[in-house]
Amino acid sequence: MKPTVVIRLKQLFNDLPRFHRVLISTVSVTLLLLLVIPSEPATASKNSKSPEQLMPGKRYQLELAVETPEAGEESVSNNFSWQSYQIKGGDNLAKIFDKLGLTAQQLYRVTTSGDEAELLKKVHPGDILRLATDTEGQLVQLVHEINDVETLIITRQQDRFIAEVEKREIESRTEFTHAVIDSSFWNAGINAGITDNQIMRIADIFGWDIDFALDIRKGDEFSVLYETQYVDGEFVGYGKILAAEFVNRDETFQAILHDNGSYYTPNGRAMRKTFLRSPVKFTYVSSNFNPNRLHPVTGRVRPHNGTDYAAATGTPVMSAGDGKVIKASYNNLNGNYVFIQHGESYVTKYLHLSRKHVRTGERVRQGQLIGRVGATGRVTGAHLHYEFLVNGAHRNPRTVELPKAKSLAESELPAFRQYADQLVAVLSDNKRISLAMR
Repeated sequence: MKPTVVIRLKQLFNDLPRFHRVLISTVSVTLLLLLVIPSEPATASKNSKSPEQLMPGKRYQLELAVETPEAGEESVSNNFSWQSYQIKGGDNLAKIFDKLGLTAQQLYRVTTSGDEAELLKKVHPGDILRLATDTEGQLVQLVHEINDVETLIITRQQDRFIAEVEKREIESRTEFTHAVIDSSFWNAGINAGITDNQIMRIADIFGWDIDFALDIRKGDEFSVLYETQYVDGEFVGYGKILAAEFVNRDETFQAILHDNGSYYTPNGRAMRKTFLRSPVKFTYVSSNFNPNRLHPVTGRVRPHNGTDYAAATGTPVMSAGDGKVIKASYNNLNGNYVFIQHGESYVTKYLHLSRKHVRTGERVRQGQLIGRVGATGRVTGAHLHYEFLVNGAHRNPRTVELPKAKSLAESELPAFRQYADQLVAVLSDNKRISLAMR
């Protein structure tokens, strides 16, 4: 401020009446004190331990630390204490509850909480149980992730527990693969990117028409349309084989999955037939049906009225069809053997078994385990000798004409054939694209 202005203001102040000069001075001092002295005590610093007074109706952002405990660790949330326990060999639920400080009464209430609680009996070493207890140590909830899709949840509701299985939504996608056999069916499947189970499933689908131990040749090929499954965008496993085609020795076989879970040809004829072409899972064969074979032990020409499947001792042997065991015994020539009668016309024989799993007079189903490959009787090594008789005459089990398979009901055929034509077209188009890209 300029000096002349200050002088002028001072003169004006002195010219005022005494009362006004005192009033102005008092107000000025009061204002000065208000500016210098704070109106309330100073608040605590940022690092102070004093709690902040919260204002009603005002939103405050809280920093939350969420942590999932590893197996054996604990965490606390919502006044519940969570424990995570990884099951070990020799554990049972009683031992687990005791280790976690839970009572036998709580165990009883959990295991009787519903039919779904039976799944607790199927837990294995390595599985993880998560358990929540309240401030009094009482169990509130038990959680067990059964697989990528299903989770068992047992929750306390008032004075009892309720068990339920929570299922996550599965998204199914359709995939295609095609392969040409160079060395073996198994290797072709692996090289095509399908799993062991899918390879065996393909063999099961076509097992009534193709003997995968005998009939596979270099240049054979197959195409498969199958499901892959995803949960929240992540792959969790394989689903059903929807359709498949197998070209064996220039003969084409096609199979389409029906809603009833069985496979049929595109014309609606069942793939499942009265007899399997092979009583063992595919492996290699040491000798085929040969009426003029030189016997490996005696050195004499003796008819070989059957097929020898060379396999390791203990390999499962299946019944080729439904029937009745008419003989299950042992002799020096056949070793352990099983004979099965199928209806009036057919008999199948299984020789040189290491073990028999059926007895004379027992009824068996197609694919049922009846024995295991061995080297008993007059043999030079472990194998299954398999014979197929029609009206008492030996026939080549690979080429004998088998009873016709049943078809779908006439009322189902139109819709099924239309659906089958669509899948066959998808197989054909994808196969053409696959071959063109090679």
